[in-house]
Amino acid sequence: MLRNLWGLFQKKGDRVIRLFGDQCTLRTFIESDARQLAELLANNKYSWSTYEPLHRDEYYTEEAQYKKILESLQLLHANREFSFGIYEMNSQQLIGHISLYAIKRLPYSSAFIGYSVDKSFVGRGIATEAVKLVLEFAFQTINIHRIEAYVSPKNEGSVRVLEKSGLVREGLLRELLFINGEWVDHYMYAILQNDFKKISYQR
Repeated sequence: MLRNLWGLFQKKGDRVIRLFGDQCTLRTFIESDARQLAELLANNKYSWSTYEPLHRDEYYTEEAQYKKILESLQLLHANREFSFGIYEMNSQQLIGHISLYAIKRLPYSSAFIGYSVDKSFVGRGIATEAVKLVLEFAFQTINIHRIEAYVSPKNEGSVRVLEKSGLVREGLLRELLFINGEWVDHYMYAILQNDFKKISYQR
């Protein structure tokens, strides 16, 4: 079961959010995470590039990720994005990342969710738990109405994660993203706040 616990802490003036599950802990990134994040991205560069674009070499450096974290902190303070590191339970090892991003307020009250897990931890249910934790945070804490996700039809593992988390396939977006030299179709998945409440009551 997911534990409905989350904490806000002050560190160097930044708001740090922690979400706790059974297999993993999520924590919003801070500046000192840049090295671990760069290592995670570099180690999964080619395995993740099956379904997302390869980046230039400088993207995988500590300096580049430090700048990305600073941007994410600005967006967090504006309540426009929440970027979390995924950590194995009772460990400081960064094993993935997950974001609630492109947050829109009324009349939309919507956001997107995106995630990646280290290739060594795939298939353990960690991504599914991380998605459920972020959905719970989005619906119960910041009161988002609708969460959406894009996923390649070829990415069967991610499709399973979304469906296990309660998201529903709403359609196919043709040639949505240009990935590694070709235009790729993506499914759109979504879940509403009321959908999530029904699922939660059934647990």
